[in-house]
Amino acid sequence: MVPEAPLRATEEGFVPEGDGWFVVNAREARWWEDEAFGPFTRFEGEERFPRLGINIAVLAPEQPSCMYHREDEQEDFLVLAGECLLLVEGEERRLRAWDFVHCPPGTDHVFVGAGESGCTILSIGTRSGGGVVYPVADVALRHGAGVERETTSAEEAYARCPKPVPAHYREGWLP
Repeated sequence: MVPEAPLRATEEGFVPEGDGWFVVNAREARWWEDEAFGPFTRFEGEERFPRLGINIAVLAPEQPSCMYHREDEQEDFLVLAGECLLLVEGEERRLRAWDFVHCPPGTDHVFVGAGESGCTILSIGTRSGGGVVYPVADVALRHGAGVERETTSAEEAYARCPKPVPAHYREGWLP
C-alpha cells in the first residue's frame, strides 16, 4: 500500500511531506509570487515530483510565463481561464479558455497573458533530467520573454529576473 503523505501547514499554504498520495485544494496549497512571471503553485513540498511536473500559473496581460525555451521533455498545457498568446516555433497563436497545447520534446514555446485580464494556465510536463535550451527568437524578445544569446543555463537565461518568493494564495488569482 502507498501511504498518505501528510500535509504540513506553512505560512504560505499546505505542502506535502514525503512520497505518498495526498489531496490539497489549489487555493490552500503553497503559492509562489514571481514579479516577472506571475503567481503560480506547483503542489510540491521541499522535494520536487520526480517524474511529472504540474503547476497552475496566473499571467497578467503582457506577462510571460517564463523564458522562451525548448526541453527534451513533453509538455502539455490547458488554458483554464482568460486569454493568452502562445509563442511557438517563432509564431504567435491567440488562445482562450479550454484551448489545449501539446509540445513534443524540442518545441520552442512560451505563453504571454493577453486580453483584459490575462489568463490561468495548467501546465504538465514529464521529468527525466533532460536538457533545456533558451534560443534567441525575435517573437520572444518582442514580448519580454527572450534571451539575447542562446544558452542552456537557466541561471543565465533568468539572470535579470527576481527570484520567486513563497506566498499564500490571494483571492482572485483563480477563476
